[in-house]
Amino acid sequence: MIWMLCFFGGIGAMARYVLDVSIQRSWNRSFPLSTLVINGVASLCAGVAMMSYYAQSVDSDTVMLFLVGFLGGFSTFSTAINELLSLIRKKRFVMALGYGVATVAVPLVCIALGLGLASFAR
Repeated sequence: MIWMLCFFGGIGAMARYVLDVSIQRSWNRSFPLSTLVINGVASLCAGVAMMSYYAQSVDSDTVMLFLVGFLGGFSTFSTAINELLSLIRKKRFVMALGYGVATVAVPLVCIALGLGLASFAR
């Protein structure tokens, strides 16, 4: 099982890289949008996966591989914090405050949406 977690984590990290580069190519502003989008998508997917597990439509091993493996490699809270500190160092305090709030609020909203979408689909 541990090797499968590592494999899925690697796939998640590659997916994050591809999405990050794609967003950065089209978003050339100082606000770090790509990490916020990635963590939002990961949270939405986590909500759907958790509700699917609660509804017993997927088994625990599948959820573990997806949540811990793929989404663990895909999401990146440490990069979000690094980007927040970078905004503070550049003295972009208002943007840093907005990004800090969004870094917490967006994933919470997205996980709630994922839980709601999956429970609605049952």
